[in-house]
Amino acid sequence: MSASFSNFAVSVRAETAFTVLAAAKRLIAAGKDVIELEIGDSPFSTPEVVVQAGIQAIRDGRTHYGPSLGIPEFREAAAEYVNREYGLSVAADNIIAGPGAKNFEQLFCEAFLNPGDGVLVFSPHFSTYPPNIARRGGRMVLSALKHARDFRPNLDDVRKFLAEDPSPKAVFLNSPHNPTGGITLLEDLEELAELLRGRDIAVFSDEPYDRMVWNGRHYSLLAQAEMIGQTVAAYTFSKSFSMSGWRLGFAVSSAKTIELLGKLTNTALSCVPPFTQLAGAVAMREACDERDRQMSEFGRKVKRLVDELNQVEGISCLMPGGSFYAFPSVASICNRLGITSHGLAMYLLEGADDARGVACLGGECFGEAGSGFLRLSCAEPDERLIEAVSFIAAAVKQSSRVELYLSTHAAFRLAAPYAVE
Repeated sequence: MSASFSNFAVSVRAETAFTVLAAAKRLIAAGKDVIELEIGDSPFSTPEVVVQAGIQAIRDGRTHYGPSLGIPEFREAAAEYVNREYGLSVAADNIIAGPGAKNFEQLFCEAFLNPGDGVLVFSPHFSTYPPNIARRGGRMVLSALKHARDFRPNLDDVRKFLAEDPSPKAVFLNSPHNPTGGITLLEDLEELAELLRGRDIAVFSDEPYDRMVWNGRHYSLLAQAEMIGQTVAAYTFSKSFSMSGWRLGFAVSSAKTIELLGKLTNTALSCVPPFTQLAGAVAMREACDERDRQMSEFGRKVKRLVDELNQVEGISCLMPGGSFYAFPSVASICNRLGITSHGLAMYLLEGADDARGVACLGGECFGEAGSGFLRLSCAEPDERLIEAVSFIAAAVKQSSRVELYLSTHAAFRLAAPYAVE
């Protein structure tokens, strides 16, 4: 007999990108040609100066425990970095190291939420937000991001949340936004700060795509007057510096909040490996030119992918303000074929062709507000992106093949038509 799992553990849904990634890898191992647009990983190599710094740190013996807050060299470099990039005025004691950015969702919730507290989340939303809020017994309150508004946050919903929720405590903000590519503009941040400043409301500002803004520049809520005490902003090296496997990121907040996050880090994971932090410090100080070249290439590839998608009948795709994802509306295609958008994504991977497939994600993997959309990464060579769009265009015309797929995947049948924006 096995011990029973907790109700929470049984309820958790894993990040769907990794679930689809595993399915794609199984098909590839079986000989299928799969164009992988499902995972948000950089196709570029970690900058060589960063690799060498990491190797040297290992040779120098920086392979033992370090402070839970992060080593001084890293915290100082991160403070210099955000001050330079985003006009902040923070010091090392405003910085904590982490294994990427995702863990800060959990630490933020542990730091600020009590059971029953309300958390406003703009949706579609990153798929790990719900379980991290649920870990603390928080209530997720959703605000829909609309295609017609370029997926900008609706601040009227913030006002409603503050006025009507029985226990409003936190807001999750993600810009550039995953999965939609929407941008929270400077004017949005200014207004949001006016609404929240001085209230017992904390903001998790999720900023892993901070260097992927295709028009203008990235702005952080941290730069708004007096908001650092209410904000935890999370950054990662995975996207900007092509260091996803190094598992390195950091958060910025008030010294008081950082000290508490350090205590929580101590109890959860002890510390981040010092050699990865030393590599990260070199990245922030010496690899920004290479970072910017790679980001420029991402921007070009995103535009190419969006332009190609908009040539397909039934697809409408905004050029994202940021990130390296396209988030096309496929609602009319789904309505015609009677298949959900996640079902469409799985059909493209598994059922459209025996020898080839495209791996992408259905929008509802990011909450019901994403229904009727697909998310496609541009982290493949240009010729593979073009092949993927051509494959999709042909696959959605094969209604008999879609019906055959649905005959063995009934859960993907569309119960009611999607609204077409």
